[in-house]
Amino acid sequence: MRSFDVVVIGAGPAGEVAAGRLADGGLEVAIVEDRLVGGECSYWACMPSKALLRPYEALAEVKRIPGAAQAVRGSLDAPAVLARRDEIIHDLDDATQLPWLEDRGVALFRGHGALTGGRRVTVGGEELEARRAVILAGGSVPMFPPIEGLDGVEGAWTNREATTAKEIPERLLILGGGVVGVEMAQAFQTLGSQVTLIEGERRLLPREEEFACAQVTDALASYGVEIRTGQKATKVSQSDGTVTVTTSDGTTAESELLLVALGRRPSTETLGLESVGLEPGGTVAVDSLCRVPKHPWLYAIGDINGRALFTHMGKYQGRLAADSILGHDHAISHGADGPLSPRVIFTDPQVAAVGHTTDTAARAGLELDVYDTETSGNAGGSYYGRGAPGTARFLVDRERRLVVGCTITGAEVADFLHAATIAIVGEVPLERLRHAVPSFPTRSEIWLKLLEQAGV
Repeated sequence: MRSFDVVVIGAGPAGEVAAGRLADGGLEVAIVEDRLVGGECSYWACMPSKALLRPYEALAEVKRIPGAAQAVRGSLDAPAVLARRDEIIHDLDDATQLPWLEDRGVALFRGHGALTGGRRVTVGGEELEARRAVILAGGSVPMFPPIEGLDGVEGAWTNREATTAKEIPERLLILGGGVVGVEMAQAFQTLGSQVTLIEGERRLLPREEEFACAQVTDALASYGVEIRTGQKATKVSQSDGTVTVTTSDGTTAESELLLVALGRRPSTETLGLESVGLEPGGTVAVDSLCRVPKHPWLYAIGDINGRALFTHMGKYQGRLAADSILGHDHAISHGADGPLSPRVIFTDPQVAAVGHTTDTAARAGLELDVYDTETSGNAGGSYYGRGAPGTARFLVDRERRLVVGCTITGAEVADFLHAATIAIVGEVPLERLRHAVPSFPTRSEIWLKLLEQAGV
């Protein structure tokens, strides 16, 4: 048996951050990974998906700028896009990730890790002892809901196959109109596929503001995506290389390839949770510092605790857990990692949101003032996204005079979001925000529009 201060199961972004922070704090740390160091985000999700989306986003923006548009010749080079994607994911080789761990003295164990009792982890037949803590950072896997025939489809894609595809299919049928569904619909349609997108809810992106959904839907339709909303898949069959999906209204859709983008579930079935009295298969309940209440030595960070399925929030939780183990007094969660976390959908237009939507605020019983402005409706907007849709919506708690939600759509608006995140997490009153002056001429003057409308 080998002994360490902390054993981390899972070397995705959340696990890496926790392990590195603990090692920098002077602890002896082991990290266990059965696939690639860097995890889902680096190889099969955030990074490759953005590599597939960015070329069209850049081309679309150039085409909206007079003078630059006239220089554009031809269309996207799909093989070149895929080659660049392969560079970004290092051809599914994690060698470049290892020096970061080695420099900090973190011991890497290759293989599947599982709890076998209190502060005990086995990997590849070897048992590891954790003197202080075990951190579970096993991530999540795609869901395959109980739709008749779905589990019998050969070659069905999940995000993994989609983001690492070596060729662009002629046709692609996508089940699910959430983030993965809409991003992959845009990526493959603009790279040459004919995409059909099926969503059971009445609209795409049902968790975001309706205006954002409408703008993304219109954009996808303009690219040629066939969109079917309010149609739940009830049956899937496959014959002679063709997949057929039957929906709740009795209609069918066909394609040679099916991408299942119907959500994710925590990867906890084989983590050995039962050895410490916890139920496998679901999320692991934790406190504000990501500790498991029954076991103060056990932490669960990232997707497996179900609080916020975003890479950036998993990394945030990794810092919280590490600081708690190190005994730092500043290891205090401000509740920033729940469903109101900052989030970006990298379609064109992009959707960047943090905090409440009008729907979630209403369910929370908040009295709101809602302020909308055009994202490019100022001097800075003269240089970006000409003719592109874009709306910035600010939700202000009427009683406290605080911004509690913000959704921004438009061309290349992802980096706008952090200012809103700071205003919300920092609970900055509108009267204080008036002294945070945005530079001219930038689109950040949308904040001046908020203050003008709010009478500040």
